[in-house]
Amino acid sequence: MQRRGMFGVLIVLGLAALGAVYWSFGGEKTPPLKILKTIKLGGKGKWDYLCLDAEARRLYVPRSDTVQVVDLDNGVLAGTIANAGNSRVHGVALAPEQNLGLVTAGKDRCVNAFDLVRLKVTATVKTRGIPDFIVYDPASKHVFANHHGDGNITVIDPAALGNTVTISVGGRLESGVADGAGHLFVCVQDKDEVVQIDSMTNKVLARWPLGTGKAPTGLAIDTQRMCLYAGCGNQQMVILDAKTGTILGTTPIGKNVDGVAFEPSLRLAMSANGDGTASVVKETRTGKFETIQTVRTLPGAKTITVDPKTHQFLLPCNVPDREDDLIFGILVLGIEAAN
Repeated sequence: MQRRGMFGVLIVLGLAALGAVYWSFGGEKTPPLKILKTIKLGGKGKWDYLCLDAEARRLYVPRSDTVQVVDLDNGVLAGTIANAGNSRVHGVALAPEQNLGLVTAGKDRCVNAFDLVRLKVTATVKTRGIPDFIVYDPASKHVFANHHGDGNITVIDPAALGNTVTISVGGRLESGVADGAGHLFVCVQDKDEVVQIDSMTNKVLARWPLGTGKAPTGLAIDTQRMCLYAGCGNQQMVILDAKTGTILGTTPIGKNVDGVAFEPSLRLAMSANGDGTASVVKETRTGKFETIQTVRTLPGAKTITVDPKTHQFLLPCNVPDREDDLIFGILVLGIEAAN
C-alpha cells in the first residue's frame, strides 16, 4: 500500500464519471466510457500483462513473483499462485486442453506451467532469453513467449512441454495477438514494425512498417474486420490491415502506452496509457479511424484486457482506498447501464 495525496485522484475519478454525453463521429453515436468500479486486491510488487479466462470468469494478474487470481463476477481475490517465478513475472497464457496456465518468469529465463484448478506450479520450461509477453494460439494450440531483449520467440507445446521451437524475429519484442486462423502478430518496438508469423510452421511471413508510428508496444486485433490496432510510444495508434499490412489509419492517443484491447460488440479499441488516460478509438461509417474519447484513469494504468461477457475494459493500477491511501486493484471501464 502506498500513500499519496488524494485530491488529484478524486479529481481524476470525478472527471471520469462525467455524465452521458454522446460522442458523434461519421453519423454514429457512442455513449461515453467511464470508470464503473474498482476491484481492490492489495498485495505487494509491480504488475504487468493481464490474462482473462472468460469461461471460468477468472482474471490472472502477475505480481512480482506471484500471480493473483481474481473472481471477476464477485470482484474478489480467489487465490494466488505462489512462487510463479524467482524474479518478476510478466504474462500469463492459458492452454485449456491441458488444464494448464503458463507464466513468463523473465530473469529466470523460463516459463512456468501451473495447474488451473490447484493453482500450483507443476513444470518449468527453460528459454534461451528473457521471456516477457506470452499468448496462446488456438489454431496450433501452442503458446508463444516473446523475448524482449534478444528478438526470439519460444514456442511451447502444452501437450509436450519439453518440445520447444525458437523463432528468430530480431529486435525488442513486445505484445502479440493471434487471429485464430494460424497467424500471430507481434510488435517489434525498436524497428517500428509489426511482424506476421505463421503459427503452424513457425515462420516469419511479413514485416510491416508502421509509418509515422514509433516504438509500438500494445497490440489488439479485430478478427471480424481483420485489422490490427498498434499502440505506439510517440502517442499514435496505427491501424493495419491484418491480411496485407496496409496502414488503414493513424490517430492520436495518450503518453506511455503499454497495452491495447479491442471490444468486438462495441467495436471499440482502447489504449491504456501510463499517463493516467485511456484513449478510445473507433472506425466510423466513412472508414476513418478516430479517437472518440479520452477517459481519465489513474497513473500507472498502462496494461489492459477486455471482458467479452460484460464488454468492459480492465486496467491494473493503484486505486483509492480509504482517506489518503492507495491500494493495488483493477479499474473497470465501460458504458454505464441505462436506468
